[in-house]
Amino acid sequence: MATFDAMPIPDAPHALPLVGHLVPLARDRLAFLAGLHAYGEMVWIRIGPWKALVITSADLSDRVLRDDRTFDKGGYLYDRIRETGGNGLVSCAHSDHRRQRRLVQPVFHRDRLPGYLALMSEQLDEVLGRWRDGGTVDVRADMQSITARTMLPRGLPPAVMERMLADMNVILAGVTWRSIVPKSLDRVPTPANRRYRRAQERLRGVVADAIGRYRAGDTVHDDLLSGLLASYGAEGDDAEIHDQVLTFLLAGTETTANVVSWALHLVAGHPDIERRLRDEEDLARKVVLETMRLYPPVPVLTRITTKDTELGGHDVPAGTAIAYSPYLVQRQGGHFKDPDRFDPDRWGDGKDVPRAPFLAFGGGARRCVGDTFGIAEAELMLSTITRRWSLRPVPGSRVRPALSLVLTPRTLRMRAVAA
Repeated sequence: MATFDAMPIPDAPHALPLVGHLVPLARDRLAFLAGLHAYGEMVWIRIGPWKALVITSADLSDRVLRDDRTFDKGGYLYDRIRETGGNGLVSCAHSDHRRQRRLVQPVFHRDRLPGYLALMSEQLDEVLGRWRDGGTVDVRADMQSITARTMLPRGLPPAVMERMLADMNVILAGVTWRSIVPKSLDRVPTPANRRYRRAQERLRGVVADAIGRYRAGDTVHDDLLSGLLASYGAEGDDAEIHDQVLTFLLAGTETTANVVSWALHLVAGHPDIERRLRDEEDLARKVVLETMRLYPPVPVLTRITTKDTELGGHDVPAGTAIAYSPYLVQRQGGHFKDPDRFDPDRWGDGKDVPRAPFLAFGGGARRCVGDTFGIAEAELMLSTITRRWSLRPVPGSRVRPALSLVLTPRTLRMRAVAA
């Protein structure tokens, strides 16, 4: 491996003995991440005995994403994701990715979008039909129930759906916490560990039951599960199908629901944008993109180097944990003017899905397979809701991000006013 003369990569300051940067990460990981850019394009952080190299620049992040053979899916976070999602498309190694991508890609073909969006429209009508003028709604929970219906079969009992969504929240929060604490703590019989394991078991059971019912019937549906089973065929690997369903259930349901939740929160603070949404056909898409810039679905992700390599003028040995952060990059003033300001009009006509420094969908061969579908879902949800309702913050409420794998509001209760 070549030797470079660059200055050593700095360590992030304020690490504590034994725990490293665990305290600021647990207290406010977004503020901690956003502050790392001040120390350079790459900076070391430490969590207990582990070290990770955080990439703070858009160019280096893009290089990591494009070279998925050298910077493979892995690291502390993906180790934990695989505990539930198995070897699905999101978490599989480079060696499995191309084959899985070919199998999954047809599920997100543009020809299937109308069927998915029709399902979503039905669920939108059902959920919005329960809202009452002047009543308080749990925005995030309702957005979750809407997005989940495009994945799973109709007729899932409401109690099962409610339990499933709660279990997904437990798992996503658990994945994040487990990625920053020693694995030895898994064996401690704490209430959190028991909740996590029960949630995994129940969610796997729901998925297995849904797959079994589809396999036993002969009706073709318009949801994602039906498309996935058709793509794999009757002889498909049940274990891999199970992993894919879990992957898309956790990744697709939560990410889109959270994007729309944050968008409604942002729009509530900008009445002029809310009024324009009812008149300007293309504005919903630009609001979705701007929301994803400010609140990317997953704020930080990891990779693992598979061989000795060079990055940013530094030697990086094989086995190094790499972290990149869409949240960190997308809020840098060098890329976006007044980066913390909500400004949908910065996206021009909004027709194209942007690339780096917009990292919300990843990049390279591992770029999100459902990016077009996700934007279409969010756009439909946002435009439908804002045509019918104005949502206002509940007095005294405070909206904060939760500690979860996905960037989700901890609570988002709003007052619904008929438009």
